[in-house]
Amino acid sequence: MSKTGADHLKSLDDGREVFINGELVEDPVNHVAFRNSVRSAAGLYDFQAENLDLMTYESPTSGKPVNLAWLLPKSYEDLVRRREAIKAWSRQTYGFMGRSPDHIASSLVGQVAGLPLFQEHNPKCARAIWNYYEYARDNDVFLTYVIINPQADRSKDTGDQEDEFLTTAIVDEDSEGITVRGAKMLGTSSIMANDVLVANIQPLVPGEEKYAISFAVGLGTKGIKIMSRKSYEENAVSKFDNPLSSQFDENDALIYFDDVKVPWDRVFVYRGLDMCRAQFQDTWAHSSQNYQCQIRLMVKMRFMMGLIRKVCDTNGTTAFPAVRDQLGRLAAQAALVDGMMHGIEAAGQNYNGYFMPNRHLVYAAQSLTQEMYPQMVNVMRELSGGGLIMLPSSAADFANPELAELINRTQKSSITDPQGRVKLMKLAWDALGSEFASRHVQYEMFYAGAQFVTRGHMYRTYPWEDATGMVDELLASYDLKDSIISRPKTEAAE
Repeated sequence: MSKTGADHLKSLDDGREVFINGELVEDPVNHVAFRNSVRSAAGLYDFQAENLDLMTYESPTSGKPVNLAWLLPKSYEDLVRRREAIKAWSRQTYGFMGRSPDHIASSLVGQVAGLPLFQEHNPKCARAIWNYYEYARDNDVFLTYVIINPQADRSKDTGDQEDEFLTTAIVDEDSEGITVRGAKMLGTSSIMANDVLVANIQPLVPGEEKYAISFAVGLGTKGIKIMSRKSYEENAVSKFDNPLSSQFDENDALIYFDDVKVPWDRVFVYRGLDMCRAQFQDTWAHSSQNYQCQIRLMVKMRFMMGLIRKVCDTNGTTAFPAVRDQLGRLAAQAALVDGMMHGIEAAGQNYNGYFMPNRHLVYAAQSLTQEMYPQMVNVMRELSGGGLIMLPSSAADFANPELAELINRTQKSSITDPQGRVKLMKLAWDALGSEFASRHVQYEMFYAGAQFVTRGHMYRTYPWEDATGMVDELLASYDLKDSIISRPKTEAAE
C-alpha cells in the first residue's frame, strides 16, 4: 500500500508546537490558518495512491511503492521517470507549492549519491545519512529543511553575533547524541511536513565548529518551536475570492531549537566546516533539489501563460499587435524554461555510478528564472490593466440583489458572463497582485539563494578552460611576423 492523504494527516498529530498570532496552536491540522493547505499537501499522497505507475517505484528494501523522487537515478530514463512524477504532483497545485515532499527528497537523493564524501568526513555520519535516507524513502516521509541562518547582523560572522546561540549550534553532547539550541530559517511547509533536515549552507570560519552540523528530527520533537509567518489562507475570504491563497499557502516559519536532543543516528555532519559546504555543493544535493524546482516552475509558468491568455481574451485585447508582441515574448520565456528542463536531463552527468541532472545547466536555469519570473509577473500585470482591481469586494456582493445588478452591468466581456469575468480576475489578482502573489515573487527570486550566489555557481561551473582554449588555439595559429608583409605598390606610386 502506498501512503495516502489520511495517513499523512494522521502522522501530523505528533504534538508539534506551532505559534501564530501570539498563540500556541493546539491542532495545526485543523486550524483556520493552515487546514486547507495541509489538506492540499495531503492530497498529493491520495493522487499518488491513485496513480502508482506514474508516481512510484518499488522500494528495494521494503518492496512497497514509494514516490519516484526517492529514486537514485542510474540512467537518462530514470530522470525522465522522476520528472514526470514531479510534474504530475506540481500540476495538482499549479506549481504554487514549492516545498512539496519531492523537493527535499530530491536533495537527500543528491546527498546520498555523494556518500563517499560523508565517509571521508565521518563514517558514523555516512552510515547515519544512508540509514535515514532508507527510512525516509520507505515511509515516504515529508521533509522540509532549514539551511539558512537568521539574518540578524549580516556584517558579522555567525559566531560573532550578540547571542552565540542565535544560530542553531551544539550546546551539549553525550553518548546518546548532541543537544542543539538556536534558530534556523526558512521552514517552508514545516506546518505540514513530518521531519526537518537542518544544515548550514552559508560559509563558516574556523572557531565556528559548533554551528557546523547537519541532522534530521521529527517536527514534533520536544523543544522544537515553529513560529509561523502571517497566514494568507487565514485571511482568504473564500475560494471564489482567493482561489490560490485559500488552498496553496504552504507557509513559512522560523524554527527554534530549545535544547533539542538529536540522537547520533540522525547526525549527518558533526563539527565539519568544510563538510557543511560539501554536503550541498560537492554532492549533487543542491543541483538535484533545484532541478526539482525547475520542473515545478515549468508547470507554474504554463499555468501563468494560460492565465494571462484568458485575461487578454476576456478583455478583448488578444488581437492587438502590441498585446500579441508581449504574449509572444512571454511565450518565448516560458518555452525557454521548458527547453532548459529537457536539456538538464539530456546532458546529465555520471556521478558515483548515478546519472544526475547537469549541474551547470541547472545553475543556468536558476540564474535566468530568478530574473525572469518577476519580470513576467510585471508584464502580466500590465496586460491585465485596471480590471485586476476593479472587482467586487467579495463573493458576498453577488448575494445582494442591488449589487448583483450593478455587477452585471459593469463587469462585461464578449466571451463570458459577469460572474465568469469576476471569477477569472479574482484568480488573476491572487496570482499577480495579492500578498500571496508578492510572496511568490520573493520566493522565486530567492529560494535558490541571492542572485549573486547563483551567478557564482555559474562562474564556478562554466567550462572556462574549453572556452579560453579555443581563443588560445586561434591566437597560436598566427604570429605578428607572419603578418608583416610588404604592401603592393600602386601604379600611382610607381
